[in-house]
Amino acid sequence: MGKFPGGGFGGGNMQQLLKQAQQMQQKIQEAQAELAETEVTGVAGGGLVEIGMMCDKTVNYVTIKPEAIDPDDIEMLEDLIVVAFNDAMKNAEDETQRLMGPMAGGMGGLF
Repeated sequence: MGKFPGGGFGGGNMQQLLKQAQQMQQKIQEAQAELAETEVTGVAGGGLVEIGMMCDKTVNYVTIKPEAIDPDDIEMLEDLIVVAFNDAMKNAEDETQRLMGPMAGGMGGLF
């Protein structure tokens, strides 16, 4: 069987690829740990409803100001909660992309 440059089947290139993969895995683990400790918020109604969420999508708190509560219009409060939640999710995704995005570029089109 033919050999690849560098000897063996891939030689030094294969070891270099494995080393790069291990480094990438380490960076991903570090970014995931940072994301697990990063909190984002989502707000709606000019701050009437606020949701705090970790970037791993764990909700920490929901704050609803008294003026957001109208017993005759519960639907408005429900809408504010949905908007605040979606805002928090978007902020978590943005933060995830900020931390993980540069690593995706280093995978050479593997994903």
